Amino acid sequence: MRRIPLSAPAPTAAERARSIVGVAHSMTVVSEGRHSEVRRLDGAGVMGQVHLHAPFEGSGTPPGGRVPVRLELTDVAPTPVRDRLRARVTLTGLLAAPYDPESTESTCMEIGQCVLEDDNGRSYVTLQELEAAEPDPLATCEAGMLTHLVDDHPELVPLLLRLARPHPDGDVQRALPLGIDRYGLTLRLEHARSHQDIRLPFHKPVSHVDHVGPQIHALLAAARRLSHTGRLIT
Repeated sequence: MRRIPLSAPAPTAAERARSIVGVAHSMTVVSEGRHSEVRRLDGAGVMGQVHLHAPFEGSGTPPGGRVPVRLELTDVAPTPVRDRLRARVTLTGLLAAPYDPESTESTCMEIGQCVLEDDNGRSYVTLQELEAAEPDPLATCEAGMLTHLVDDHPELVPLLLRLARPHPDGDVQRALPLGIDRYGLTLRLEHARSHQDIRLPFHKPVSHVDHVGPQIHALLAAARRLSHTGRLIT
């Protein structure tokens, strides 16, 4: 993949991991040699199913029944872009009791490590950072907003490309929205054998889903002004 440097504001690794963990509808649990697919998160995310806490640091013998576990979550783009996997979050640690995929009770997990893997590489997030980070306010409605843009307003994506810095190469075969968060909109530009991501920052970060409409309209207005004056960004 060819990547344009993203100097615009973007979520931190902790914010991305917290959003993925917080809104996931499913996860893979690996424990005692078994892989279990959990699909009953129902938008409550991992933290609604698994109680995460710091490693045991008390004196004496730690609580019994501690079983190694790995939770795997994937973040997949809701639009039909090339290479839809956007990120992967892996939580490793110890369970207070053997994992029961049929149980509806919350599971207690002593977290050892949280790892975020995306196009920027691998980032390690502490439990304190994960708990302190706020889920992105657009995370739960991102899929609906992006598919609405693709299905109902496909003509707006080429318009938004006029805001890209540097201006995209002329061999772009297709452009689609890849993601949206409190800081801005990311577009994926697909070439014959590669792709690149371009980030369009909002004028200011949004704190609520009701605030994103004006920010998108501001981007479109800026793109139209460039179009009307016939100026290209270089």
